[in-house]
Amino acid sequence: MKFARVVFLVAGTWGVCVLTPLYFLRSFIGRQVPPPINHPGYYYGFIGAGLAWQLAFFFIAMDPARYRPLMIPAMVEKFSYAVALVVLFLRHEITANEMAGIADLFLGILFLIAYRATKPTGCTLASKEPSELP
Repeated sequence: MKFARVVFLVAGTWGVCVLTPLYFLRSFIGRQVPPPINHPGYYYGFIGAGLAWQLAFFFIAMDPARYRPLMIPAMVEKFSYAVALVVLFLRHEITANEMAGIADLFLGILFLIAYRATKPTGCTLASKEPSELP
């Protein structure tokens, strides 16, 4: 369980460090990788959704056994981005520099290992008697 704690704590910290500056870099990104970003709602929405996931990673790090089910959508988040990058690169729609996000593939693999290494708590609502439910 210590492995899962460390993996999700590092992933959440890394994500906050990478995503937060994007709030201030919209114009810069538009100049570096034209055309300029012309749908700011999507751009800032992506950053907000990404930061929300970092919060989920911190919750998982606090109690991996309790939040083990959240590891599944966390893996989907990481693997879906990595697959999208590979497909875009193979179609020549992004450059090798833009493949930096492939680090999410590595994190997805670590999430999978953490999921398999974390034992479920065994305590679910389905296993309780109706009189024991909150």
